[in-house]
Amino acid sequence: MIEQASPRTFSAPDVPPPDVFDRCVRCGLCLPTCPTYVETLVETSGPRGRIALIKAVAEQRLDLLSPGFVHQMSECLDCRACEAVCPSGVEYGKILEPARTQIVRAQTPHRSWWARLRRAVLIGKLFGSMRLMRGAARCLKLYQRSGLRELMRRAGILRALGVADMDAVAPRISDRFFIPRDQRFASRTAPKATAFLHAGCIMHVAFATWNEATVRVLNAAGVDVVVPRDQGCCGAITIHAGEMAQGRELAKRNIAAFERSGADVYVINAAGCGSALKEYGQLFHEDAQWEDRARAFSTRVRDVLEYLDELELPDRMFGTLHGVVTYQDACHLAHAQRITAAPRRLLGKIPGLEVREMGESSLCCGSAGIYNVTEPEMAQRLQRRKTERILEVEPEIVATANPGCALQMRGGLDRAGAKQIAVKHVVELLDESLRAAAGAGAYKSPTRTPSATASSSVG
Repeated sequence: MIEQASPRTFSAPDVPPPDVFDRCVRCGLCLPTCPTYVETLVETSGPRGRIALIKAVAEQRLDLLSPGFVHQMSECLDCRACEAVCPSGVEYGKILEPARTQIVRAQTPHRSWWARLRRAVLIGKLFGSMRLMRGAARCLKLYQRSGLRELMRRAGILRALGVADMDAVAPRISDRFFIPRDQRFASRTAPKATAFLHAGCIMHVAFATWNEATVRVLNAAGVDVVVPRDQGCCGAITIHAGEMAQGRELAKRNIAAFERSGADVYVINAAGCGSALKEYGQLFHEDAQWEDRARAFSTRVRDVLEYLDELELPDRMFGTLHGVVTYQDACHLAHAQRITAAPRRLLGKIPGLEVREMGESSLCCGSAGIYNVTEPEMAQRLQRRKTERILEVEPEIVATANPGCALQMRGGLDRAGAKQIAVKHVVELLDESLRAAAGAGAYKSPTRTPSATASSSVG
């Protein structure tokens, strides 16, 4: 008789906590909110089905590396929409991310040396070093601006190399970078607080204007802004990719940087990063050295729109902007952080804007970190769906709160021939409104302290 090997299962550390998946009562209320289930109508492509799969692996009824299990853990966007509607309070993220970590750990010995090297460089080194990130960004900017990109596209080289989809979703690198160098941007008035601005990894090289607008708006609100040099990536990309240990190392750097800064709040203008930062306490669960520090840190994290809404800015600060705007709920702002009203209240403060609600605003657009690279087919399906919802309300501007969403929607609108529709962060519109008020004499732009000269803040 041939003895059958036991199925591979979860092993310490980073084991999905059973009390989380045992809490699921299989009611199905999560299914209409799940982007992949809405697209496929397949039970295992929804939260309820995926929870059952994770439980089956934990109970050794299913192999950890069975193709169906690996596929479903990868296909999930980790958008957390299911958490927001679950009557039992199932914290889905607490079981999905450890499950992915377990898969990566089990797969690693079987990967080719080239696959291991590529993953180590792209996910390990690149997101671990902001200096390396800037070097890669400068190379990408040269490729994008020199004409080489268009030449390779027309020649079909990108398609032949299998990187055409990756090239299509790559962000346009900013003309100048927003480099953390211990800058301090002072408001003109007596400061209400000091905010630590998280410059981000992709953000500081591809969305530098968002950071600049964030500084100006916070200063206008009476908040001093510091940008410490010893910060780094929030760890969201690495955690979602199953590299939990590396995510913890990145988190430690940000916690320590905030503690040294003396700032009152840690402000972030990227929803996905904000969600990760607010969950550092969970990341260091039962870590005697870091758990208390991580939880204390997370209580001070604020999305910039959440924070500005808390400050209750007077309407008289804002000048008139004309246009039709629709707001798209970034998943990790709406579902993970449960912030939906604040962005709309802030948009409502801008005179002249007509805000139109799109259908399925909170259904994921298909970006989800690097999902549009790892799962391009589903990402494009969700991109088309989001584009259709946007076009239905005929806006001139789509407002969002996350860089991945901005890239995904920009790509979808371009494919649909709607290049005239702008995609902007809400804070950019607030900044434009403040500038409009300044032009009318109602508002003065903030000054900088000597340590925050133009040359020290960009590169």
